[in-house]
Amino acid sequence: MRDTTTPTTRRTVLGLTGAGVLTALAGCLGSASLPGQSAGNGTGQSARTYRVTVANLTTGQPFTPPAVVAHRAGVELFAVGDPASDAIRELAENGNLGPLGELAEETDDVRGVAVGDTPLVPDELPASEMFPAAATLELETDASGAYLSFVSMLIGTNDGFAGLDTVPLPERVNESRSYFAASYDAGTEVNTEAYGDMVPPAQALYGIDSGIEGTGASDPDLAEGGVVTPHAGIVGDGDLDPAVYGWDDPVALIQVERLD
Repeated sequence: MRDTTTPTTRRTVLGLTGAGVLTALAGCLGSASLPGQSAGNGTGQSARTYRVTVANLTTGQPFTPPAVVAHRAGVELFAVGDPASDAIRELAENGNLGPLGELAEETDDVRGVAVGDTPLVPDELPASEMFPAAATLELETDASGAYLSFVSMLIGTNDGFAGLDTVPLPERVNESRSYFAASYDAGTEVNTEAYGDMVPPAQALYGIDSGIEGTGASDPDLAEGGVVTPHAGIVGDGDLDPAVYGWDDPVALIQVERLD
């Protein structure tokens, strides 16, 4: 059998991004409250700052840079049994946080957003030498943004994502809370588990050189038209070995502490 592994470097991973997948991920939301939504701005409520740590608990599934959102109770990023929004579809299929950023800018119910600047890679994968398995973000909001949601693409999937929807933020200074996030299938693309249908960073993060580039764009021929469901994981129908690249829920641990 031909050895398909290749040395993984930061240049390799960041260079194999199709339409700037990882660059867009790192910059589309920024690491602070969005313009016009600064904590306490125009709300008469004092600012709050939270430290949010997201840890990848899988052994073989890298995440795109994590995004955390502080919002009012009426915001729902995703719901099992409902069709995925355009924002979740773009995240789950292509690692594209742009539509989520647009959603945050369009609604006053989103009070703060923070996003990581690197993928979260399990220690067992070659790219863990360059990228961490956990990231700590600083999230600013106000008392009206009392709920937290988290999303991140499961990079080695067609349309899988890790998610946590509408959980309470700590109320008191120095109070902390921990939550586990599960894996979800957006139901928007058939799960081929093929290199050619994965975003380009997937193979680089796995340390694989299959000679197949992959894609950072949605493929209409794979459109599924389903709803969000718990993810079945890697089942071995394509190029990935479930024993190496599969996972069990929960896939992420989110720890939140109120700083002030």
